[in-house]
Amino acid sequence: MKVENISEPIKGVIFDMDGLLVNSEKLYWDANIVAAKEANLDIPDDSYLKLVGSSVKEMEDFYHRHFKTDADRDKFIKRTDELVWQWTDEGKLKLQPGVKETLTLFKERNVKLAIASSNYDEVVTHNLDVLKIRDYFDFYLSYKDVEAGKIKAKPAPDIYLLAAEKMKLSKNNLLVFEDSSTGVASASAAGLKCIMVPDLKEPTNIDRKNATFICKDFYTFIEKIE
Repeated sequence: MKVENISEPIKGVIFDMDGLLVNSEKLYWDANIVAAKEANLDIPDDSYLKLVGSSVKEMEDFYHRHFKTDADRDKFIKRTDELVWQWTDEGKLKLQPGVKETLTLFKERNVKLAIASSNYDEVVTHNLDVLKIRDYFDFYLSYKDVEAGKIKAKPAPDIYLLAAEKMKLSKNNLLVFEDSSTGVASASAAGLKCIMVPDLKEPTNIDRKNATFICKDFYTFIEKIE
């Protein structure tokens, strides 16, 4: 598959999941607000935006600032996850605009597809099954693979290097899609071309430097396919 301004043909594509394929980042944000109010935590609603696409260290810093004990933190995280799972089953989890059309087009062009997510394995499979898109992908990686392989999470390049290895294709023929600065940094560090489709946060200057190009949505990317 040829893509405008990319010289090498694309034979494999690796996707992030949260905020990129699905609207889950907004669900997590809303769930954080609900969980905090239930626990009578005085945290401004816009504070949770800092957690979108954040690294492990950034999350730890956030929890350290706002929670007195590990137990309080764990209860907050558990409640957030429960709410997102419930809302997913209620139909609030949606594919981002243009995702279904893009996946279908890639499969028609015989492009290998994979997911490299930082989320838990059970969440990835739950999302794929609820939205009925599991069959589009040749394989997926999740936080389970990070733990099992003793590799570092994003923004380290490890999960994308593992995905590229499993693709069994040259890096020159691979393309990554990401929505967050953390993910773009991870793909870039892995030496992979990356298309950024921002979700809740605007691209930074570093994103503009690291990304191959930035598209407002998947429909915009489709127009670049030759």
